Amino acid sequence: MAESESGAEKSEDPTEKRKQDSRKKGEIARSRELNTLAVVLAGTGGLLTFGGALGQRVMQVMHKNFSLPRELLLDERYMAISLLQSAQMAGDALIPLFMVLLIAAIVGPVALGGWLFSMEALAPKFSRMNPLSGLKRMFSMKSLVELLKALGKFTVVLMVALIVLSRARLELIAIASEPLEMAILHSMQVVGWSALWLACGLIIIAAVDIPFQIWDSKQKLKMTKQEVRDEYKDTEGKPEVKGRMRQLQREMAERRMMSAVPEADVIITNPTHFAVALKYDAEQGQAPVLLAKGGDFLALKIREIGTEHQITLLESPALARAVYYSTEVDEEIPAGLYMAVAQVLAYVYQLRQYHAGKGKKPDLFKDPEVPADLRRDE
Repeated sequence: MAESESGAEKSEDPTEKRKQDSRKKGEIARSRELNTLAVVLAGTGGLLTFGGALGQRVMQVMHKNFSLPRELLLDERYMAISLLQSAQMAGDALIPLFMVLLIAAIVGPVALGGWLFSMEALAPKFSRMNPLSGLKRMFSMKSLVELLKALGKFTVVLMVALIVLSRARLELIAIASEPLEMAILHSMQVVGWSALWLACGLIIIAAVDIPFQIWDSKQKLKMTKQEVRDEYKDTEGKPEVKGRMRQLQREMAERRMMSAVPEADVIITNPTHFAVALKYDAEQGQAPVLLAKGGDFLALKIREIGTEHQITLLESPALARAVYYSTEVDEEIPAGLYMAVAQVLAYVYQLRQYHAGKGKKPDLFKDPEVPADLRRDE
């Protein structure tokens, strides 16, 4: 099990923040063996694909430069011209092979870990210049693994090379007796297939190295329990700070709610434990909206503000509890309470008409019936 510098056991999986920070630093799983395999396979494949054209162009260059007329040999200016022409012919033949190698050099690193460009990874790290740190890295487990990989790579490539040479022995001997043009093409073919088989030997090394690099990268990202707790505090905030923020948010919400109480049409109470302030906009024709609600101390404050602004207070314990538990502030009441709240608003309207001298005094307020599914008896 991995351990931190303090000796604590890294037993926890990395968090998303830890993974993101690691990618920003350029610390992701990479396999040099995979990169080497991609470039060598692409090179040998390109050599086999374009080897014929490359061989033909080599013969053209040789024929052009070894069959010059006597008068051109004596012309000093022609030497530079001939060199440029030969370089251009060779470049035209090598460009397809170089393009394949370039693509492989890009795809190889991206195949494991994805595309990543990190300025932090390019920045110089002076800690690497410390001799003690260098000695520590030399005798680390990673250095031992790299040594074993190098020995394994050498052994595998040597064995494959011996097998390839033993199989191509007769062909190599036969090339010496072939005409020049045929020998060049034949040698290109032998070299291409031999390099391809040698590259296939690297598949074994890459197949071992890739899982190891993925495992090693995960081990480096593992965290101790204390690191997880510290990161949680940094990202989510300390519990006491979060508690204070929630308290301030509640206070702000309560102040906004209390400022809306004077706009209410009626305040329904429990009579002491709950209070809800409702408003109905007849012009919009929507359902009544809950402006404020509270229990105990908040209920008392709502009643005090309502009394101060001469808002009608009605006692309806069942309806007050039903609205309190079923509706949030600034939301419409549920459809099941339409009838009960309509009775309350009708009584309030009649009471206003009476106080304005435009109607008779309404009968005593009767507690409306609340549907059974919305009742909250306590």
